[in-house]
Amino acid sequence: MKSEIRIQGMTIGEVARRSGFGIETVRFYERNGLIQEPPRRASGYRQYPEEVVSRLRFIKRAKELGFSLKEIKELLSLRIQPGTTCADVKKRAEVKIADIDEKIQSLLRMKSALAKLTAGCSGEGPARECPILEALETEQQE
Repeated sequence: MKSEIRIQGMTIGEVARRSGFGIETVRFYERNGLIQEPPRRASGYRQYPEEVVSRLRFIKRAKELGFSLKEIKELLSLRIQPGTTCADVKKRAEVKIADIDEKIQSLLRMKSALAKLTAGCSGEGPARECPILEALETEQQE
């Protein structure tokens, strides 16, 4: 009997469990077009095909690599667009690498600025006289 249910499709709970996402996340991806809305059983429950788990795992891995949901949607569409080549996919990945490099540089600048502020503070005295807070107030006023 269980094998018949498996052939018919999986419940959203099973899809969530097998993909490592929560049920609400699966619904969110469905609402946002990252996975197709599945047919429903006579009971009204969604009936997800096996491929949905693979697609959700793809989404998870792409998110871990820094791709936004919009970018993931574009990557998913590249796979089914006729004439798309590996070069098209590689270009998207290279753009993401450049974006990550830019973020790293921005984070390094923030770290350096914060390290300078921290070095200028003895850690003693009342907070109203803290050079870090004073510098932040000064920065906001400029």
